[in-house]
Parts: sequence; structure tokens; C-alpha cells
Amino acid sequence: MTSRLPQTMRTDARDNRARILDAARTVFGEQGLSAPMREVARHGSVGPATLYRHFPTKQALVVETFAEQRRACRAAVRDALADPDPWHGFRNLVERICELHAHSRGFADAFMTAFPEAMDFAADREQTLRAVGELARRAQKTGRLRPDFVIDDLVLMLMAHRGLQDAPRAARVTTSRRFAAYVIEAFRAAPGTAAPAPLPPAPRLRPGTPGTPDSPGTP
Repeated sequence: MTSRLPQTMRTDARDNRARILDAARTVFGEQGLSAPMREVARHGSVGPATLYRHFPTKQALVVETFAEQRRACRAAVRDALADPDPWHGFRNLVERICELHAHSRGFADAFMTAFPEAMDFAADREQTLRAVGELARRAQKTGRLRPDFVIDDLVLMLMAHRGLQDAPRAARVTTSRRFAAYVIEAFRAAPGTAAPAPLPPAPRLRPGTPGTPDSPGTP
């Protein structure tokens, strides 16, 4: 009897943790990171004490909730850089990142803000932006990505994409794919024709890193 009690408690704890994470994915996914922890507890049918026993802070809960999406984002970056055709890799990366953001308002919030208290998210975001910078340099050398593309254009794109969260849930991914297709065409150079009209100056939308170029074309 006593030997079975700890095992039962461990099983209950695992079940509670799984319920909390499922609830957090639903609540943060639909409401964003502004959703209160008590709403996650209510949705997961656990008490606040149980929630905080497993996840003492919102930071800890957010990092664990979106672990799968973060792995998918890193995989998209790796695949894009490994593509022998840089323009094809660039296009695929834009499409996959947009689709990841379309599935979850919470992941979009965490990625776009780098969730200041969660260094893991900040590192993921910086890694993604650096990878896009490297990929963009390669794509520009092929002449297929417009030469005035800068990293902040990706941030601007994702800020605009964030508005798609207001679309009906059933249409969100389809809407995201169409949006990504339009943006990719805007990024595309036009070989064999007149050079595209120059863009207005790029806004600074991300913190600069000392010693790091802010755009692919910056020496």
C-alpha cells in the first residue's frame, strides 16, 4: 500500500503537468501572453497552487509550453540554410515561420517580443534573425532577392502577420499562406527588368548587437 502511494502521486503529478501544458497551449495560443495564469489553471481544471507548484513563474510555463514550436522554428532555419538554392531556402523559411505564427498567438507574442524574462526565447529569436541575414546574403548573390532587403524587413513582416490572428481560426493558416506569398513576391528581385523602385528607409525594429551588421548588405 505504502509502496504504491508514491507511484500514484507521481502519476497524478505527471497528469496535472500534462493538463496544465495542454491548457496553456490553448489559452496562450488564443489569447496571447497577456492571458492570466489563473485562466490557465481554470482551463486545465487544476488549482492555482498546483499550477504554481509545477511552474512557479509565467516565464517557466511559456518556455515549456512553446518548446515544440521553438524546435520547429530551429528546424526551419537549419533546413533553409542547408538548401543548395538560397532563394528557395529563403522562401521556405518565410512560409514556415509564418505558418508557425499562424497556429499560435502566444508563440507569435513570445517570438516577436523575445519574451524579455525568458533568455531562451531571446536566443531563439536572435539565432533566427542571424540565420535570415546569412541566407539573405546568399540569396542576394544569386540576384533573386532584392538587394535592399534588410533583417528588419522580416520583423516588419511578422508584425504585420501578427494581425492575421484576428482572422477566423479555421481560415488562419490559409490566410497566412496567402500573406506569405504576397510578401515573398515583394522580396523578389526582378531579373531582366528594370531595378525595383528603392524602398523607404528601414525602421529599427530590433535591438542592435554591437559588432553585428544590421542588414545583409552592410559591410
